[in-house]
Amino acid sequence: MASLQSGMRRAITQLSRSSFVCRQCLRQQRAFSPPSSPSPIPSSLRASSRRYESTTAQAPPASSFAGSVSAAASELKAQSTASASSSSSSSSSRTSSFPETNSKSVGFFLLASAASVFGIVVFGGLTRLTESGLSITEWRPVTGSLPPLSLEDWQSEFDKYRASPEYKLLNPHMTLDEFKKIYYMEWTHRLWGRFIGLSFVIPSVYFIARRRVTKRMALGLVGISGLIGFQGVIGWWMVKSGLHDDLFAPGSHPRVSQYRLTAHLAAAFVCYSAMLLAGLSVLRTNRLIKDPAAASAALKALQSPALIPLRRYVTALTALVFLTALSGALVAGLDAGLIYNEFPKMGTGLTPPRSELWSDFYSRRADRSDVWWRNMLENPSLVQLDHRILATTTFFAVMALWAYTRRSGRVKAALPRDVGKGVMGLVHLVSLQVALGISTLIYMVPTHLAATHQAGALALLSGALVLGSRMRVSPRTIKLVQKRLLTRV
Repeated sequence: MASLQSGMRRAITQLSRSSFVCRQCLRQQRAFSPPSSPSPIPSSLRASSRRYESTTAQAPPASSFAGSVSAAASELKAQSTASASSSSSSSSSRTSSFPETNSKSVGFFLLASAASVFGIVVFGGLTRLTESGLSITEWRPVTGSLPPLSLEDWQSEFDKYRASPEYKLLNPHMTLDEFKKIYYMEWTHRLWGRFIGLSFVIPSVYFIARRRVTKRMALGLVGISGLIGFQGVIGWWMVKSGLHDDLFAPGSHPRVSQYRLTAHLAAAFVCYSAMLLAGLSVLRTNRLIKDPAAASAALKALQSPALIPLRRYVTALTALVFLTALSGALVAGLDAGLIYNEFPKMGTGLTPPRSELWSDFYSRRADRSDVWWRNMLENPSLVQLDHRILATTTFFAVMALWAYTRRSGRVKAALPRDVGKGVMGLVHLVSLQVALGISTLIYMVPTHLAATHQAGALALLSGALVLGSRMRVSPRTIKLVQKRLLTRV
């Protein structure tokens, strides 16, 4: 009996800690989940283990070790849960965040909106040329969407128009049927403006809410939406200047302020340019990241040092085209195209007499400190001369650009093919615009030629913007192309 007890004593001291834990608990420990409970000590050894607790006191008891295992497993489970939660929140954050690229549909949407703005600019020119812009004497953004529907409504609108200076001084014999023609012109123009606003704002909200655009593009869409609304305010501000006698010089032809007309046209051009450039950028970025290898070669060609002066020249040329178009708005606002209807001379010389170009008549201050800028902006003779100078400068600037890209061997070798086509397209547009301008002047501003000339100005600006966009790529697009290349490798 004594020998049996001594053998059991030696066996108990040689048992490892894992011997007091069941295999199921060990498997659960490996899977990082807490065990249900430690396995009891086998019944055959329970009595002997009680006798020799002192022998096993140096090693942790089974219950203590199981507790530590359970605590470690619980900690690992908590870490796993936290990691899963972090991964879930990161995934949720990625889902709710803006994407890296804009959807291609956003690009087509922006170009379609730009085309609509192009159309309303041309139609607005027709409205001005037919002297229809002052036919609606109130601004009702919501209720004004419907035209008069009864004879009483038409008579009410006609009575309001008959109280305006334009009717009293220019159209005292106008009938109701004649009034309806000019009313529908202005009403269509305003309705088109409302359509542009709704057709831009509603899709923009959708694209932003569905995360089809980048964060930067989302801010751009919001900005353009605000500009469209501001354009409507400027339009009414312009019309209002022609409805009261005290807003234009006594005895002058009732018309809207040339300053407000220029601001209205400038806002339309800025809105159009923003839509056009944004749309082109979206489509180009999608095209480049679709084939990053070819895009990398194209981007490398655009980084040639030979193209840096050309890029700056195109930027300055775009600003010149924009300034020339605004000077044309001053000509239209002052009806300056109805005088000196010959080209290149103005009367007996290339310029009118100095006394006509620089007259104290336009000064409104006693010290005549405003005589120089008021003549430049309010003197029809000088305004037409300024427009001629700017238009001629624009023409020769485009021709110089074409010659530079053809005669400079360094630039010609580095010039991408699409940029060369853009330069040639600009030459065609500026040649057509000069021909339209001269024809409009010689034939004393007929409606169809004048409207086409205004459309030509916006087309020339479009050509300059397209050319500039082909010569530039945003740093963000470059990073996307590099990322796609690394991904493919």
